[in-house]
Amino acid sequence: MTGSVLRIGAAAFALALVAATAAACTADAPDLTSDGSVPGLPDEAWKVMNEPQYANARWMISVSDLDTGEVLIDLDGDKMAEPASFVKSYSVGAAWLNWGPDHQIVTPVKHTGDLVGTTLQGDLVLVGKGDITLGGRTKDDGSVDYTNLDHNDANPLPGATLTTEDPLAGIDDLARQVKASGIDTVAGDVVVDDRLFQGELAGESITPIVVNQNLIDVLVTPGEAGQPATVEMTPAVAPWRIVGQVDTVAAGADASISDPESAQHGEITIGGTIAADSEPVLKVFALEDPATFARTAFIEALGRAGVTVSSDSVAVNSTATLADTESVDALPSVAEFASLPLAEQATYIMKISYNRGAQTYVCLLAVEAGKDDCSTGMEEVGRIWSEAGLDIEGAALVDGSGLNGNFVTPENAVALQTIMAERSDADRWKATMPILGVDGSLAEVQPDSPAAGHVFAKTGTLVGGDELNDRFRLNTKALGGVMETESGRNLAFIIIMNQGFASEIDGVFQANDDVGEVAASIQQHY
Repeated sequence: MTGSVLRIGAAAFALALVAATAAACTADAPDLTSDGSVPGLPDEAWKVMNEPQYANARWMISVSDLDTGEVLIDLDGDKMAEPASFVKSYSVGAAWLNWGPDHQIVTPVKHTGDLVGTTLQGDLVLVGKGDITLGGRTKDDGSVDYTNLDHNDANPLPGATLTTEDPLAGIDDLARQVKASGIDTVAGDVVVDDRLFQGELAGESITPIVVNQNLIDVLVTPGEAGQPATVEMTPAVAPWRIVGQVDTVAAGADASISDPESAQHGEITIGGTIAADSEPVLKVFALEDPATFARTAFIEALGRAGVTVSSDSVAVNSTATLADTESVDALPSVAEFASLPLAEQATYIMKISYNRGAQTYVCLLAVEAGKDDCSTGMEEVGRIWSEAGLDIEGAALVDGSGLNGNFVTPENAVALQTIMAERSDADRWKATMPILGVDGSLAEVQPDSPAAGHVFAKTGTLVGGDELNDRFRLNTKALGGVMETESGRNLAFIIIMNQGFASEIDGVFQANDDVGEVAASIQQHY
């Protein structure tokens, strides 16, 4: 355990409540009843909130009736708190307000030079436009596919799994279109234009070209005890290969696999052991140069489609020879790939808490305003919400994903959900949220509760370390969204807990279920 903050996406657990007592009642404290409880808060929730690991925690809750506007629970609703990944409701919600749920991103392939017969005497230019799935997660029915514990979280959290779709599906589609346009040979170069915007999140680049979420998946499958495990890399794109070995140990034995690393371009190192009776273990390697990876993947796809490219397929991508972005956009297109609608992209981001995906939409909002600096996108988020009627002074945000340093008041979070609930596409927005006990980051939370299936909410988790006491610090557990109550009422809510503590990692996961239990008790009470 370290003192750094760990931002967990798909496992971004959930909710929380209060650890106040009657003795803590001051002029600035929330209104409490004579026995120290919170008006409107079910006794079952109060008991959970007073568990030992929350003895020093601060809980904040706001619950309102969407139909009448009645405030049912107000526990420090006007105080700022860190909501972690609930922030995605602000960033993705702003994109939803700006473009609508049916908005699509079109990724084009442009060309320079002339087509002489079937030979392009010029370059092909794949222009990144910010499509976060690029066909790699599209199911046959046109909806987005995801697993409840997504590959983005495979390294910090065990149990992540892959979807069945081909992560290169969009790249292959573009290559086939190039072939169908009449091009058999490219005499010039293939270039990925990744200049649409520049940004980063937690030290990782946010880029307008995204292939397999800019990850290489490394799946380790055990063999017989004493034999090497099988290590598969997806997608398989040159020059990348696996270096090192994972050994299979006896069934039931302790085992550990290192996170993939790369000491030199093209080589992924992984090692360790896996038990013979273990399920396959997924690890991921984050690409430092997504544009070069996409360039090679595209050239290989062109080859599969029957298009010969003369340039070096594994050369570093360079935009140095390209004209300005407006001029590139004006070039003729030989292929175009339309993204999934925003409703499906939002579903992927919200269900599994995809950090870089949420930040990508902040970048795209910056581009909409004529900027290429992602940091300016948060101003657009604020402008959009303000025009929608939200008092944006109730939030102080530094990114679109929910890292450390973002703050909102519970009242503001509920006001946001109320605005979304009043829209004609409210049901589609609600459907993007994890569902208690059913899917996404809430799949394993309160699955046997009668509230399961009736709470639609974005989770949030920030976990840090307390090195002085050798324990985990639960910076944030949050859950906010809407619910259909036992009596049929429609409520907007958020529960935020800041600064709980747990001696073991199991306590971190227990907090996830505790927050879910608080939400379930509210759903059953009203």
